[in-house]
Amino acid sequence: MRSIQWFTELSTRERRTLYAGFGGYAVDAFDFMIYSFLIPTLIATWGMTKSEAGMIATSSLISSAAGGWLAGILADRYGRVRVLQWTIATFALFTCLSGFTHSFWQLLTTRTLQGIGFGGEWSVVTIMMAETIRSPEHRAKAVGTVQSSWSFGWGAAAILYWAFFALLPEQYAWRACFWIGIVPALWILYIRRNVSDPDIFLATRRARDAGLDTSHFLQIFTGPHLKATLLGSALCTGMLGGYYAITTWLPTYLKTVRHLSVFNTSGYLVVLIVGSFCGYIIGAILSDKIGRRASFILFALGSFVLGMTYTMLPITDSAMLLLGFPLGIVVQGIFAGVGAYLSELYPNAIRGSGQGFCYNLGRGLGSFFPILVGVMSQSMALVKAIGLVAGSGYLLVILAALALPETRGKSLTAPAPEPTT
Repeated sequence: MRSIQWFTELSTRERRTLYAGFGGYAVDAFDFMIYSFLIPTLIATWGMTKSEAGMIATSSLISSAAGGWLAGILADRYGRVRVLQWTIATFALFTCLSGFTHSFWQLLTTRTLQGIGFGGEWSVVTIMMAETIRSPEHRAKAVGTVQSSWSFGWGAAAILYWAFFALLPEQYAWRACFWIGIVPALWILYIRRNVSDPDIFLATRRARDAGLDTSHFLQIFTGPHLKATLLGSALCTGMLGGYYAITTWLPTYLKTVRHLSVFNTSGYLVVLIVGSFCGYIIGAILSDKIGRRASFILFALGSFVLGMTYTMLPITDSAMLLLGFPLGIVVQGIFAGVGAYLSELYPNAIRGSGQGFCYNLGRGLGSFFPILVGVMSQSMALVKAIGLVAGSGYLLVILAALALPETRGKSLTAPAPEPTT
């Protein structure tokens, strides 16, 4: 099949890097998404308000923004592979420690620290994958495939959430969901044995060590890079804010508004998750075929329309189950090209800094979307709050994409072009 022929053309090194990134991002997704499943239980167990539950999610995302930018800076200095291992160890440790907490403030602390590693992992793994792929026409497909592993991690969270609550008393089940988060740390062993830094990074570091390159991370705020940084950050804010508004509160909506059981809630989410995996693959192919900007706009429009339909219209439970598949496609497919796109906006020496800042500032600002949903739901229906907040995010994506340059086919070994609209 032509849609997967590109994979057969990858070298052994490229494939090993893809496997490492795929596994790393999957475990990253599990450790982050498991909290969204546990919100109803923690509200009932500790008496937390929806605003406090949203605050934990927001705090984790804010710290992930700082962690992502820091990881990008460190990756430009110390290497992609080394920093990737640091980030995985960080989010695995603090996810596990979350299972030992006994209060809102303790969980807020562990989830905030977990966010540092969570944010850093995405920044490093997407840069590493983008730089390793030799063919520009396959870059978005490769990075998008790595990002599709988010669906596997999200799916694992849904399955283990159901399994632990089916097999264990509730007071231990939610803790076990956090404790198992330490297992992903084992993925570091595979990375250490099979992955090396991209040649592009090694050449850039040699030039820096020889004094031929004096670039530093603050250059992303100067000259031609400033516009890309501002608009790239806006693009990511809309994507992530819309996504967080929907996925953070969807399990709570299904359980408390639709009154679905734990088993049925997981069933609805599995349909959404399967759709999200397909969305990554479709989005990755479209990003290389029709361009980055057109793909972002197409998926933002789809996310807006389907998000409004899913949350705002009085559809039946059966219709909601069916609609979850295309909703998953659009809300996740929008991310397929963003890793490659942000890598293409910056030159080699500041790529980690630029990509890390844009995506993670977007993550930090987008992190306020879940808590905004929680606050708004105090005075209006939860479903309406989700729809309004998520919808505003996707409108921002469209505006930013229209103002950004197209970079499809750009070689990462060449100097970055001056951004133009």
